[in-house]
Amino acid sequence: MQIDRVEAIHLCYQYPDRRGFESSGGITNGRLTSLIRVHTACGRIGLGSVYSHPALVDVVIRQLDPLLRGRDPREVETLWQLMYGWTRWYGRKGAALSALGGVDIALWDLRGQAANQPVWKLLGGTSSSCPAYASGLLWNSLDGLRAEAQRHLARGFRRMKMRLGRNPDYDVDAPRAVKREIGPRHDLMCDASMRYSLATALRIGSELAQVGAFWFEEPFAPEDLELFAQLRGQVGVPVAAGENEFGLQGFAELIHRQAVDIVQADASRCGGISEVLKVAELADRAALKLAPHSWSDAVAVVANAHVVAATPHALTVEVDQTGNPLIDALLAEPLRIQEGRLNLGDKPGLGIELNEAEVARHRLADATQIPDGWYSDMLFGVQVNNPAPPYAQLG
Repeated sequence: MQIDRVEAIHLCYQYPDRRGFESSGGITNGRLTSLIRVHTACGRIGLGSVYSHPALVDVVIRQLDPLLRGRDPREVETLWQLMYGWTRWYGRKGAALSALGGVDIALWDLRGQAANQPVWKLLGGTSSSCPAYASGLLWNSLDGLRAEAQRHLARGFRRMKMRLGRNPDYDVDAPRAVKREIGPRHDLMCDASMRYSLATALRIGSELAQVGAFWFEEPFAPEDLELFAQLRGQVGVPVAAGENEFGLQGFAELIHRQAVDIVQADASRCGGISEVLKVAELADRAALKLAPHSWSDAVAVVANAHVVAATPHALTVEVDQTGNPLIDALLAEPLRIQEGRLNLGDKPGLGIELNEAEVARHRLADATQIPDGWYSDMLFGVQVNNPAPPYAQLG
């Protein structure tokens, strides 16, 4: 089996009236993601996902494409090192490593197809499903949050995550309201969206411990490792971070600084399935847990889920529940959640096919021409930059 070519496909979805949900970044207008197809001479196609700036992804994939042509896609580890060597001078973190990782996911898909085994089994797993949680509960009224929590339970989820960072009163009252709604048998994670000072994190974290929060995510910016290290172990809730980290070297710093209890490596951001496996191994040696971040599209969710299904110390995988068709409608067979678990099945590779009509509906003709807006994590157009006011920190 030989690689024929590598293709990047960029997708853009606009929420109705360009108003999706509200969070610390302001009103989210739409969503972006990039898919990777690795085509082989024998007709097999591997799928991957990249969550980064589409135009930057294009640049990297155009350099990697001629490098990979004619090579055996089953030699995943060798090709990862080859791609990393070619992008090191402008990469090592950020878009270059994310793009490389999208190719890596597609190579794992092809390796599984060639072996006639699902990726989770290739990785040593024994179960075709893994725990999954609903990711949503953005800023809303307490009644709105309670109603949304019930919808997540009705869809089969047993865990869910909400966003804080609005103001101190909301950040205390909202988790209390949702936890009362879902009850003690269901887990609630809380994401502070990098908005807190250390004093605020200590205060809010102690409140989250009282309501029994499952984890306390990203109270600080990813660069503030010293604050993470000072917080960990002080609030009675496990501290989680890593969605904004890249590569084994980035996670090694996070782990060696003893900054978190749970690492959130994302195959579509941090360097592919291969790199998440390395991060998982390092976390295990440090007695930490793994809970991959997944926010961009259904291919990324499935890639991360295969790792979780095969990793004993992995907790769960994230499934966006904000009405994003790049999650809900991208696959020919939509994601299935039953009793809190995502079913991966036994089909070879990642075991998925794209809904080509949905791909065509949202495909960007030009990765450099993105409508102005706030895309949850990426901003295009200075004039639409309208983040929430600064957080009123607690003393």
